Amino acid sequence: MKSLLNILWLGVKELRSLLSDVVMVVFVVYAFTLAIYVQATGTSSEVNNASIAFVDEDGSALSKELLNAFYPPRFKLPDTITPEEVQPAMDRGQYLFVVMIPPRFEHDLRAGRNPDVQVNIDATAMQQAGIGAGYIRNIITDRISSFLQRTEQTGPKPVNLVIRKLFNPNGVSSWFKSVVAIINQITLLTVVLTGAAVIREREHGTLEHLLVMPLTSFEIAMAKVWANSLVILVATGASLFLVVDMVLKVPFAGSVTLWFLGVVLYLFFATALGIFLGTISRSMAQFALLIILVVLVLMLLSGGSTPVESQPRWLQYVTYLLPARHFVSFSQVIIYRGGGLWAVWRQFLMVAAVGVAFFVYSLSLFRKSIAVSK
Repeated sequence: MKSLLNILWLGVKELRSLLSDVVMVVFVVYAFTLAIYVQATGTSSEVNNASIAFVDEDGSALSKELLNAFYPPRFKLPDTITPEEVQPAMDRGQYLFVVMIPPRFEHDLRAGRNPDVQVNIDATAMQQAGIGAGYIRNIITDRISSFLQRTEQTGPKPVNLVIRKLFNPNGVSSWFKSVVAIINQITLLTVVLTGAAVIREREHGTLEHLLVMPLTSFEIAMAKVWANSLVILVATGASLFLVVDMVLKVPFAGSVTLWFLGVVLYLFFATALGIFLGTISRSMAQFALLIILVVLVLMLLSGGSTPVESQPRWLQYVTYLLPARHFVSFSQVIIYRGGGLWAVWRQFLMVAAVGVAFFVYSLSLFRKSIAVSK
């Protein structure tokens, strides 16, 4: 009972210390509000307002119809340029796509000669370039087909392909990116808050004050765990309901309680990682460098930025030991697919097992650090 009271009051001290740090409080608020919104809406893998130009050397009715087939929001209204302007314009990055229609295009097409339409692409924007090329191909093919048939109606096809998009029917990228942003912020902020608390106590001499008290290293570490985890949980809940739900209108298909249970398990690992990095760092500058080397790698290998299946096979085996991968996995199952405990219990178990093991290891290093300080 006395140990629990010690952990409680030490945790209250951690909360008061954090709340007195105005910069850190502002950083937490920003990370779970504006940063989430900007990351979800500021970047997109879809093609929007892509700049496009046409070199129309045919001047036929068909070429004009192709030019009129491109319009917002996927593409900007096309410009018409000459062949001599193509290379300078592409060099300046003025156009992402330039479509070149050759002379006698409609005449050759009606004669069955299969003329070529050249599409020049600025591949520096690699993802949009690849997706946009597919859009251009489909638009031109459909327009030519309807023009030659003199109707928009098509005859019966041998196979009726029915496409059903589950969990995100309209392919809205903000639905995915907002949740991934929250997951990344949980990882980053938990490690930063916990590790900074350890270093701040060492630099301010607070650790020496704790050493003269009848406290154990376990009590000191657990106080940091629950106090910083509570701050992140409150910030996560506010971000989930205020930003993701109310502002971005992202549906939450599964159980919110079950997801927050998984967050609590993951926070146990993240706080242990923060204690570990704060223990081995001699200064805040070293801690910041370790954050770049460790936390960013966790984010990149978690499956939130790129699918785990796209990684090399040997790296997939390594990421299986990273709780961040399982955190992203069960978050997708619960939030998008509406899965229950039966669908995520393996990920929960793996996160808990690795979290406990890493906490025990971090606690042993923290205990040695305190013993050296004594």
